[in-house]
Amino acid sequence: MVDGSVDRALLEGAGTELYGAAVAEGGLAANDPRIRARGSHRAAFDLLVSLGLLHHDPDEDRWLPDDPNTAQARVIAPLSLEGARLLEESTRLAHDFAALGQLWRRGATTFSSGPFTYLRGPAIAPYIFGLAAEATEEVLTAQPQTGRDLGGALKETVEWERRLLDRGVRVRTLYQHAARRSTATQRYAAAVTELGAEVRTLDEFFNRLIVVDRRIAIIPSPDDLGVALAVREPTVVAYLVDVFHRSWERARPFTATGDDIAKRIAGEQRAMTIRMLIEGHADPVAAKRLGVSSRTYAAYVADLKEEFEADTRFQLGYLLGRRNITGETTHEGQ
Repeated sequence: MVDGSVDRALLEGAGTELYGAAVAEGGLAANDPRIRARGSHRAAFDLLVSLGLLHHDPDEDRWLPDDPNTAQARVIAPLSLEGARLLEESTRLAHDFAALGQLWRRGATTFSSGPFTYLRGPAIAPYIFGLAAEATEEVLTAQPQTGRDLGGALKETVEWERRLLDRGVRVRTLYQHAARRSTATQRYAAAVTELGAEVRTLDEFFNRLIVVDRRIAIIPSPDDLGVALAVREPTVVAYLVDVFHRSWERARPFTATGDDIAKRIAGEQRAMTIRMLIEGHADPVAAKRLGVSSRTYAAYVADLKEEFEADTRFQLGYLLGRRNITGETTHEGQ
């Protein structure tokens, strides 16, 4: 029986060579030096015999080749049966693990410490969807970075929000300005806005946040993105709602278009880039806070260097300081 890649390599190499010789020479003499105990092709010889590709003729004391089609049937049939058995076993195990996963997702929400519940891995999404499905007043969501990557789930996501809106639930979603360049987010925003949801963008960085009915908030763990914390403590939830609405009031509607809006958003991103430079943040940190890639952030900096005719970032910082430009307002330097 073929045993993994080692036997296949032997069969495809020395085994094929030796079998070809047996066919060309009308068999192999029993005392052929290649197949003796320490012969150069002994391992290949043993493999061919075990596969039924060579058989011994006692009358001539030679090893004669056999039809590979006959040998193949003897070898492949058991492997096919074993493959079918393993496939059936893997299917059963998949069902078993699915059942265990359901227990985990239900049980994970009980790992609580008073008004705080830690959610881990696959327990997070079902918990959030289940919680939002029970909403009666509002669902607030803050999505940092460039927005949503829904893949093929856009229709399902929009339908889910439609059911919320049909029940009279207010849905507000906040992104960073960079999300306006995401095709997936554009499609999502257009679809849910038409249904009655509200979507806005802001220049500043914020952490992911979901608040349902102002009674439960979900925030990510600062150390592990695979862990989330559900907060039921009223004072903390109220504080998070206040933070969200302060950002919401300064944000701009996603559906707002026109040259004026585009200039305002570009000005806010420009001001944010200046603040990142003045505060001395590394490019990856600054890019994250702007919700863009490091390459895009570098392009923003390059635009500023060109605008202020600076050759280096150090020179750019000096010129910004000379002109008392802090990035706190969007019209500075313009």
